[in-house]
Amino acid sequence: MIEVNLLPGAKRGKKGGGGPALNFAAISAAFAERVKDKWLAAAVVSGIAAAGIIGAMFMLQRRAEGAVRDAEAAALADSARYAVVLNDRARLEARRDSALLQLNIIRAIDDERFVWPHVMDEISRAMPPYTWLRDIRWNGTQQGLRPPAAYRAPVDTGARRRRRPQAPPVLPRDTLRVRLIGRTVDVQALTRLYRNLEDSPFLGAVQLVKSEIGPEGGKEVTQFTLDFMYTRPDSMMIRRAPFTAAPPR
Repeated sequence: MIEVNLLPGAKRGKKGGGGPALNFAAISAAFAERVKDKWLAAAVVSGIAAAGIIGAMFMLQRRAEGAVRDAEAAALADSARYAVVLNDRARLEARRDSALLQLNIIRAIDDERFVWPHVMDEISRAMPPYTWLRDIRWNGTQQGLRPPAAYRAPVDTGARRRRRPQAPPVLPRDTLRVRLIGRTVDVQALTRLYRNLEDSPFLGAVQLVKSEIGPEGGKEVTQFTLDFMYTRPDSMMIRRAPFTAAPPR
């Protein structure tokens, strides 16, 4: 087989079984002989490469823009759906808080109904023999200035979303102080009365205001004045029983 070299000055390729191989050196040399201005050729090649790169970047940007727009549309749809869910949740929480507040107010009013019966019952339990009372009255600020029914929950402006569950409202309760004035013929009976009042779960902060000996019915008796405060025990210590009354005849 005869091989003819059509490119003068080019080296002959090695024989191989894979067909004719491209000689890039020869091609470059032939291109250099035809193109006289190398800078112009470089500018043309650079322009073609720049146009290709710009086109590829443009396609990539269009693809990224489409993905961002799809994500934005999905986010807007999710935001609208979640906004409806959050509004429903806020409305249900407001209804729950209102019902809980009304329930606590009713419970507080129910707990305050039998304050004085508890006081009288505990005083009667604490009374020792040979001791009698002359006066029982409340002492301190006037009662009923802050009724639970007048309580209003603070308004939530919603400027800052709560991250923790709201604590139950603390209803205002009046502090009840009682003054006890009595007589006794035994000094030790006064000490027992003092201790019995302190041991009561409904009474506390007992203080002896005055104790003096004076005449009573031609005999010397000990006149005393005690001050104590009504305390509200735990609900487990209060026993409730139904109240029944006999029908009128």
